[in-house]
Amino acid sequence: MTEVRDSNGNALADGDSVMVIKDLKVKGSSVTLKRGTVIKNIRLTDDAEEIECNADKVKGLVLKTCFLKKS
Repeated sequence: MTEVRDSNGNALADGDSVMVIKDLKVKGSSVTLKRGTVIKNIRLTDDAEEIECNADKVKGLVLKTCFLKKS
């Protein structure tokens, strides 16, 4: 499996918690993930630049690792 890294170069693993480093609009929804939002229990995908997670109001969200940092 490929190694997944956050925006600072820290390795990520299944179940880690990450923090959003930039306000992100969620496509197909009126929700915006604010900077500093902590997302728990991430799941890695086959793509080294994407993770799956569940945010407060959005389930089954896919985020790019360049907008995340390990918390």
